[in-house]
Parts: sequence; C-alpha cells; structure tokens
Amino acid sequence: MLTLHVNGERHTLAAEPHHTLLEVLREEMGLTGTKHGCELGECGACTVLVDGAPILSCLTLPIEIGDREVTTVEGLAKGPDLDPLQIAFAEEAAAQCGYCTPGMLLAAKALLERTPLPSREQIEHAISGNLCRCTGYTAIYEAIEKAAKRA
Repeated sequence: MLTLHVNGERHTLAAEPHHTLLEVLREEMGLTGTKHGCELGECGACTVLVDGAPILSCLTLPIEIGDREVTTVEGLAKGPDLDPLQIAFAEEAAAQCGYCTPGMLLAAKALLERTPLPSREQIEHAISGNLCRCTGYTAIYEAIEKAAKRA
C-alpha cells in the first residue's frame, strides 16, 4: 500500500513497487493529464510538481515522494475556476495538439511561484526541458508572460 498527497487530497492505494509516479497517477488514480512521452526524462510531457518544484514523473518512483505534495495539471484549477496560466494558454493559442501542454503549464507554474515577473530568458530556461513540436514556443512564452502580468 502506498499513500500519496495529490492535488490537495490524501490517497492510499495499491501499486506495484516498480511502477513510476507517472504510471501510478495515470493508471491507478485516473489522472491522465500527465502524459506518457519519451519515458526517458527528455521531453517533459510527464512533468508534475512536488512541493512546487517540477519533476519528471516517468523517472520517479512514488516511494521517493513520501509526504510531499504532488500537483498534476488537474490540480491547477480550483473547482470551475481555471488557473491564470490555463486561461492565458487558451487566449494565446499556446496549445496546438496539447500533448506537451500539461508539462508546460506545470513548469511555468513553478517558475511563476519563484519569480512572479520573469524575463523571457527566465521563461525559456524554465520550460527548456519541455519539448513542443507544434507551436514554435512563441505563443507559449507570450501566454506565460500574460499570466505573470495578471497575477
């Protein structure tokens, strides 16, 4: 049995000890916003926050998390109210196919928590581990900048 704190709630569940946090979130908890990507830690599609810091869930065993808080993309919205980043991504068309979007949102959320008004260079650095093959990144940068100005 494993206990995880995910999106503000405590969950106790049975999981195989060799399953990654990504597998447990998606397959055991039904939180499919976190995406399977390369499963090598190179694309960022599986990014989640642990105590506010971005981690790659495909390379993390749940046992390593302990009592720390895990936030997935499903945990960004507060009930029906979207996070300012989610709103800005929609307004700026920062998601095309959307596969990278959850990881981008969480990497950006961690940045804005640390640096409320980041420079473009800081934004580029913060999301540099998240690959997008659709947008060319400009709309993503602009959405993060817009969300930062609104906060």
